[in-house]
Amino acid sequence: MTVFSDEAFCDHEQVVFVSDEASGLKALIAIHDTTLGPALGGCRMYPYADEEAALRDVLRLSRGMTYKAAAAGLELGGGKAVIIGDPRSQKTPALLQAMGRAVERLAGRYITAEDVGTTVADFAEMRKATHHVVGLPVELGGTGDPSPTTALGVFHGLSAAARHCWGAASLAGQHVAVQGLGNVGWHLCQLLHEAGASLTVADVHASRAAKAVATFAARAVAPEAIYAADADIFAPCAMGAVLNDVTVKQLRCGIVGGAANNQLAREDHGELLRSRGILYAPDFVINAGGMIRVASERDGYDQDLVGRGVEGIGRTLLTIFQSAEEAGVATHVAALQLAQARLGQARAAQAALAA
Repeated sequence: MTVFSDEAFCDHEQVVFVSDEASGLKALIAIHDTTLGPALGGCRMYPYADEEAALRDVLRLSRGMTYKAAAAGLELGGGKAVIIGDPRSQKTPALLQAMGRAVERLAGRYITAEDVGTTVADFAEMRKATHHVVGLPVELGGTGDPSPTTALGVFHGLSAAARHCWGAASLAGQHVAVQGLGNVGWHLCQLLHEAGASLTVADVHASRAAKAVATFAARAVAPEAIYAADADIFAPCAMGAVLNDVTVKQLRCGIVGGAANNQLAREDHGELLRSRGILYAPDFVINAGGMIRVASERDGYDQDLVGRGVEGIGRTLLTIFQSAEEAGVATHVAALQLAQARLGQARAAQAALAA
């Protein structure tokens, strides 16, 4: 396995390989950048095909968290953890506590939270071994499940995209194709349904899709058919790298924006979307709602402050869309420029203080 030569490696500050024989834990923690503050990012548990796939995922995800925090105006850096294993059959209290001990050994450089394959209850277990965890149950002083807030941020972002693209005052009457009906995808469907949008949905678990049909009067399609759904908006809310050479050519929508991380398989796929006239809401901007919420636990949860931050996702996207048009670049490039500008300012200020 290579690290420094991996295509996803991007000047990461630290990559930690974690093993605990007693619990069977095999995990990786990647800290990408702590310029703005300690690295915050979820802990994902997933049955990766191999260790190289896990490494690539944690490197890509941690880098995205750096840009997510920077674009959202948070005093935090970017990090991520992945546990190699099936969360349905291999997750145990002993494994979670072992992961907590690994986080604790980093002495606050990395703060962990919920992600794919992990739950709020899992972090109550992890909390027994580390203080560096957010997204805890309310009874432990946390804010509970961040999924509804992530979904709300995506909803605000899609509303902004529809305003920019079509001058639409709301999402009423829009047709949205939602890929993935996990916690965030489900809450997004609920918000869209309440707003008067119509839905086409797909999920690898047929029972979830059937439930969405019954609950939201949605139309369900096979997972591989969701890309070609005739919709106004495509909302990826499952795994990353779903926008690639094949799928982008299948899209029949005007806007892409959703909760999944690292939606672009490669950076040039953002330009491919632009060349097809599809407005892309960069993932690390539109899906920052959950991060904004759990980050608030560090200083005491302020519901109004979090609400303003999540609403601000739409305003930030409007700025990015306008900047991209003026510069003639893809929207993800404009978003990266915004995040990198904030990081650059912070580094310059730190250098001045050190001089």
